[in-house]
Amino acid sequence: MKIWLNGGLRDIDSARVSVLDHGLTVGDGVFETVKSVEGRPFALTRHLDRLAGSARGLGLPEPDLDEARRACVAVLEANPLPLGRLRITYTGGLSPLGSDRGDQGTTLIVALGEAVRRPDATAVITVPWTRNERGALTGLKTTSYAENVVALARAHEKGASEALFPNTVGQLCEGTGSNVFVVLDGEILTPPLASGCLAGITRALAVEWTGARESDLSMDVLERADEVFLTSTLRDVQGVHRIDGRQLTAAPGPVTTKAMRTFDERAAADLDP
Repeated sequence: MKIWLNGGLRDIDSARVSVLDHGLTVGDGVFETVKSVEGRPFALTRHLDRLAGSARGLGLPEPDLDEARRACVAVLEANPLPLGRLRITYTGGLSPLGSDRGDQGTTLIVALGEAVRRPDATAVITVPWTRNERGALTGLKTTSYAENVVALARAHEKGASEALFPNTVGQLCEGTGSNVFVVLDGEILTPPLASGCLAGITRALAVEWTGARESDLSMDVLERADEVFLTSTLRDVQGVHRIDGRQLTAAPGPVTTKAMRTFDERAAADLDP
């Protein structure tokens, strides 16, 4: 396995980051996960734009997106996979212990792992913890991911693949690594960005390609929705067949099935929409 680290490809055994890297010590970093199909990245331009936006939101120096793109291409060429998870990580770099940043430059890492196609439907749970729609990190894809780790572990304990969060005012927000859509009377709805959810790349494409509408949604919509589906880089569009104790036996339903088909067709026609 070849990994890009700060300017070039390295063998996995020699790709090392300092134990004082700010991304490790305090989670001062941002990242993107990009799907690759037969060695070609999907929606890379959108992902790199979001990486830069997240970096600005943290106050990190502007990443060199040309280098990041070259790194992605180099890693994909060096590690041929039919379906891959391309991970771009950008951190504050070598820094003193504590929250202050150092002046030694940032760290850029691009790595690739194998992925498998998700099933058409999955189980999810809701969790009692909240997303803070007014927090300093709201809307940023940062490496400060521990609360997602805890929630996803709870989901796995319950036989589910995802956990859904409310925000601080009790509205439906997002999953640990996905956005959520509901179908009510044939209309597709999803929480607005003001709810505190991440501006998902797949979410944006699904809204554009299916005609979904943003709407504030109370958590009890999960008890009333005719259909529920998730979107994310590696899920694409995925139906939900169980939410906590509620079974949606026909999942994926007809609206979700159409959204899945539309996404697959549009994504196949343009790898960088």
